[in-house]
Amino acid sequence: MSKELSVIVWSKQSCKYCAEVKNYLENKGIPYQTVDVTNHDEYRDILEIKYGVRHVPVVEIGEGSVYKGITELSLEHLEKALERT
Repeated sequence: MSKELSVIVWSKQSCKYCAEVKNYLENKGIPYQTVDVTNHDEYRDILEIKYGVRHVPVVEIGEGSVYKGITELSLEHLEKALERT
């Protein structure tokens, strides 16, 4: 994975799947930023506009202003997206 790529995890507190995603990234040594949607419906509105979903986790992988959103609730989808970068 390129050093210039950035990873953003949209998550909420007490979300089991969100914790799995963060643990996976940490174990792989992949730095990421978190957007906590807990008590922020306006952030969920953003996810709905961008990706058509209101659930978390959503992982964005990108460079510059171009990002791809991983919206499927499975580490398998995240792994495949990271392999392609």
